[in-house]
Amino acid sequence: MQEQLKHYQDKLAYEMDPSDLFHAIENGEAVIAIDTRQAFGFEKERIPAAINIPHRTMNETTVAHLDKSKTYVCYCDGIGCNASTKGALKMTQLGFKVKELIGGIEWWIKDGYATEGNFATDGTQIQCAC
Repeated sequence: MQEQLKHYQDKLAYEMDPSDLFHAIENGEAVIAIDTRQAFGFEKERIPAAINIPHRTMNETTVAHLDKSKTYVCYCDGIGCNASTKGALKMTQLGFKVKELIGGIEWWIKDGYATEGNFATDGTQIQCAC
């Protein structure tokens, strides 16, 4: 029982679903979404207020401007993409608090949330309480 409890606690410590991210952003929590895909994917469609740092370019220089007191939620296309996992690993190695978005932008859209970009989708808009 204790092993199972630890498993679920660990899972929640390192993962976040689209609903949790939406509400964290909306409530002004210290969370930043990072799109870990290449720039063309970010330009095509992204989570509102997300920043783009492709996992292949993450290093001390490219993340030096980020605030280490915040939690960074890495995402990519979805279940068929591992850029968010690679980005989360690199960000953790660079000393940041990190979570990975379950389902990526694909599940963000499936859950009915709006996106920004050249191919933005309609959906529930974030009403930030920041």
